[in-house]
Amino acid sequence: MTVNADLAMVNLDSSDPVAHARFYHRVLGWEVTHSQAEYAMISADGVSIGFGLVPGYTPPAWPDETAGKRYHLDLYVDDLAAAEKEFVAAGAAKPEFQPGGERWVVLIDPIGQPFCICPRPQG
Repeated sequence: MTVNADLAMVNLDSSDPVAHARFYHRVLGWEVTHSQAEYAMISADGVSIGFGLVPGYTPPAWPDETAGKRYHLDLYVDDLAAAEKEFVAAGAAKPEFQPGGERWVVLIDPIGQPFCICPRPQG
């Protein structure tokens, strides 16, 4: 017997859950469904991303060859250049190190967590 699960939620550590949720609300267009200093959440189509306050949270360095791998989000976009411009205007930063070439762009969210934007597959 094979059991398959559906992703219900991803919870991310944060130094500022409200700002973190607002940023990804703007990037993904998902609804802010909870917003308090200790915890915030965005949701769409039955899936949520939660942002939980971690006192003393330190974002990962980018790149950091000495630390263990942490999570990062990969997001599909229709226009890589337009998305990069929009997300930087929303508060993201573009680090110098870009290992993806033309295949993806690494950005750093306002909390300091890397995420990638990738061209949406065609067809």
